[in-house]
Amino acid sequence: MSGMSERPAPVSFAEAFRFWLKLGFISFGGPAGQMAIMHTELVERRRWISEKRFLHALNFCMVLPGPEAQQLATYIGWLMHGTRGGVAAGALFVLPSLLLLVLLSWVYVAFGSLPAVAAVFYGIKPAVTALVLHAAHRIGSRALKNPWLWGIAAAAFMAIFALDAPFPAIVLAAALVGHWGGRRWPHVFVTGAGHAGSTQAHASALIDDDTPAPAHALFTRRRLVQVLAVGFGLWLLAMAVLLALVGVQGTLTQMGWFFTKAALMTFGGAYAVLPYVYQGAVEDFGWLNAQQMIDGLALGETTPGPLIMVVAFVGFMGGWLHQVLGPDALFWSGALAASVVTFFTFLPSFVFILVGGPFIETTHGKLMFTAPLTAITAAVVGVILNLALFFAYHVWWPQGFTGPFDAPSAALTALAAIALFRFKVGVVPLIGVCGLLGVAWRMVAVVGG
Repeated sequence: MSGMSERPAPVSFAEAFRFWLKLGFISFGGPAGQMAIMHTELVERRRWISEKRFLHALNFCMVLPGPEAQQLATYIGWLMHGTRGGVAAGALFVLPSLLLLVLLSWVYVAFGSLPAVAAVFYGIKPAVTALVLHAAHRIGSRALKNPWLWGIAAAAFMAIFALDAPFPAIVLAAALVGHWGGRRWPHVFVTGAGHAGSTQAHASALIDDDTPAPAHALFTRRRLVQVLAVGFGLWLLAMAVLLALVGVQGTLTQMGWFFTKAALMTFGGAYAVLPYVYQGAVEDFGWLNAQQMIDGLALGETTPGPLIMVVAFVGFMGGWLHQVLGPDALFWSGALAASVVTFFTFLPSFVFILVGGPFIETTHGKLMFTAPLTAITAAVVGVILNLALFFAYHVWWPQGFTGPFDAPSAALTALAAIALFRFKVGVVPLIGVCGLLGVAWRMVAVVGG
């Protein structure tokens, strides 16, 4: 039992850097899968941060516009090693995905869809479905401590599943329930409330429940002004360079402005903003067509990194088709446009975390702040369960309910779920094996056909 209570050794920036780099390459499964990976690695295995502090940070990221999993990595990196830690964690969460999507976008536009790649994706999609379901179970088993929180999760699920309620409205409603309920029945909304047994089983973490916020995480007006000045300055500098190079009507300038607006509208994750991106990228600017947008979403769903990284594909296609660097440099045109789009999409996320982090760190022990966040966590469990059903529907009935049922995909989903729930298989082996099984099944189908 003493091993459970020993606090882990301090983590160097270099060690954390290596972990964030690894996370950038294995962060499959959309936000739910990515948060499950981070929870397993950071809370359970490495014990860099406690359950309560992890959920508190997650709740904050959930109510921000932008990709919540990337912001959660940024927050934890910032909490551990200051601004450089936050920037490293957030950037490394995105860069591997950007590089991979640039490469896949080039393969897609230059060579068309490759059967081998399609076969790998066929195997990965059921694994992603199982990962999201596992994340709902993992977070729910820890966050839903009493029937009231279960009720909030069920109401959130019904709101999004049956009523198609927007995610921001669900978050706001849950926050109001938590705020009101925390005043009347505070014991219901105490995070981790309950039993002595659960407290005794709690393993000490490097950033534990009662660990004071480090000096860099304390609020000062000077630091607030610095972060805002640097963030806005970087945006102005990048936009000024684009205006000087290609003018107001240039494709890259239009992309920078459009994706700045998109970044500020991504409440509720990528799915909430995709209609806006589709309308602008396909209908207004003609950076790509509708079928290419759907194919890009498939690439975004099956590559590591946040799903909103589909914008890198949109940027690549627009840069390639509009030949922003000329007809002799199509690859570099696409790569530059993808990089520009990624910069403008993710810059606000870093500013939100570095500005808001010190405020959030002062609230993790105060019920008037934590009760709404506890209710939001419960609601998010219902939303993640809905996402799992959404994935299952598209994987098992790829042509809709009127089309045929894809029995091999359903069987692979079941096998992946058993591997996760029963045998605790890691995410990377699971993704790898399912990808190979997808290739094997396609080969058998070709031979049999």
